[in-house]
This record gives sequence, C-alpha cells and structure tokens, in this order.
Amino acid sequence: MSKAHDHSSRRWPVALAAVLVVYGVVAVSLAMSLPVKDGARDWTAPLIPGGWMAWSFPTAMFFLTIFALLACMAVWEYARPGGHPRIGILRFETTRGDRLFISLLGSAFIHLAWLGLSDLSLWWALAVSILYAMVVFRTV
Repeated sequence: MSKAHDHSSRRWPVALAAVLVVYGVVAVSLAMSLPVKDGARDWTAPLIPGGWMAWSFPTAMFFLTIFALLACMAVWEYARPGGHPRIGILRFETTRGDRLFISLLGSAFIHLAWLGLSDLSLWWALAVSILYAMVVFRTV
C-alpha cells in the first residue's frame, strides 16, 4: 500500500461523518418544513404546493436516502479502493456498486409486489428489502 493511500484511508471517517451529518440536517429540515394541519404535521402533504411533482416527505426522503447510499458507496471506495470484484452465485463478476444496484432494483420489486399482494405495512417490505440487500452483498 502506498504512503498516499495509507494517509487518505485514515480520513474516510471524516467523509462518512460529513455524509451522515448532511443527511440528518436535510432530513430534519424537510420534517420541519412540513405543513401543520389540525395541530399535527401532515406527513403526506406536498412540500411545494402547486409544484409540478408531488414532493411529499416520503418521496423526498426516498431520493435523499438514495443519494446518501451513493455517497456512502463513494466514501467506501475512498476508504477501500477497487470495489472488491468477485464472482458470486450469479456466476459473473460484480463490484460493490453492482451489488448496490442489484439490491436497489430487487428492493423496488419487493415493494411493488408487497403493495400488490399484501395488506401489511410497508415497513415489513422495508425489513425484507434490508435482508435481501444483506444477502446480495454477501453472496452475489
């Protein structure tokens, strides 16, 4: 390992902290900007009334979380360059980025199937999606 990489790899916690702080600040800012209806925050109300897209809090948090995942993957690549390509159960080489993409795509299908086939809360679909992502990162 080169001396330059050794020095930069010790600074990755600062980058990770920055990503998490930005995520937290934006999430709290979004929550605080929610309209209040009957004395309570309206979690599904549009953040921009009359806007071209229904930017509700859940929609904004979805995109913010995707951005945070990509930023965390960049920090991971900064800390441990190379993406650790490997051949898993799919029998072709994948990197961390590939496995994140497969996890996100599969999670979307899990949520769509959950919406169409179940009356249970979407929190359960989220739990299944997290387990699915863990399996993908370990085996694919």
